[in-house]
Amino acid sequence: MQEILTLATYLVSWLICKWVLGIRSGLVTLIISLGAAVGVYILMAVKERNEKKDDEDPE
Repeated sequence: MQEILTLATYLVSWLICKWVLGIRSGLVTLIISLGAAVGVYILMAVKERNEKKDDEDPE
């Protein structure tokens, strides 16, 4: 699930850069899209880790 959301984030951010913002540089679009995808991946990993930690500590 995490990988699918990361892929969707990459595609959506790439389309936003190309069509909405009008960025013509492929390198800038790639960096922004990959940055957004990696950010989402990290946020999902942290969220999942916190949920597992909360499940293990029943205080």
